[in-house]
Amino acid sequence: MNDTDARSVLVTGASRGIGRAVAEAFVAAGDKVATIHRGGELPEGVLGVRGDMRDTAAVDAAIGEIEAAHGPVEVLVANAGMTRDQLLMRMSDEEFEEVLDVNLTGVFRCVRRVSKGMIRKRGGRIILMGSVVGMYGNAGQVNYSATKSGLIGMARSITRELGSRGITANVIAPGFIDTDMTRALPEAQQDKLRTAIPAGRFGDVSDIVGAVQYLASPAAAYVTGAVIPVDGGLGMGH
Repeated sequence: MNDTDARSVLVTGASRGIGRAVAEAFVAAGDKVATIHRGGELPEGVLGVRGDMRDTAAVDAAIGEIEAAHGPVEVLVANAGMTRDQLLMRMSDEEFEEVLDVNLTGVFRCVRRVSKGMIRKRGGRIILMGSVVGMYGNAGQVNYSATKSGLIGMARSITRELGSRGITANVIAPGFIDTDMTRALPEAQQDKLRTAIPAGRFGDVSDIVGAVQYLASPAAAYVTGAVIPVDGGLGMGH
């Protein structure tokens, strides 16, 4: 790939798990990759800019710094997220609002800022990292599930606003993926989860990377407002 072909790519939450694998794949493809982060070791070749998804000024400043280095963002993979699991009756306002502020409002802040450059360029890829629980639901995750459902409405509204500008907006909905987070679950719980998955196994981060690469590619220019499940069949019909 020539330097002129390299795209300016922003992957939030690139220090670990799915985000790290996605960032590494874009670097390997020759793209100019950056992330907004609060700490942690980043993959080689990724420009890290400090910022907090809960702070509009910090997000705007970080993306401004990224654009100064790499040019206007052409591909956004909004992957950063958090959980504060608690049963509904015990969940505090803070536990609900903090997850919304990072997982939903934080994504909005990023999308709003990068969309300016995409509109001027008349093209762009917005890829939002949802979850099977956004449609399937999960006990103890009223807050998290609500944010992941919200991303679907966000992507579809963006599609109606910006679709004529050559900008696509899609949601990837991973199921249970083999990451540090799932490995930390008790073995009995892992076994129970596997039995509910038709594929009979947890996914690999490479399964998500493949979906991201497709949505970011020219082959997906006519795919927008879609929810792409990568869950081994767990969420079928939802």
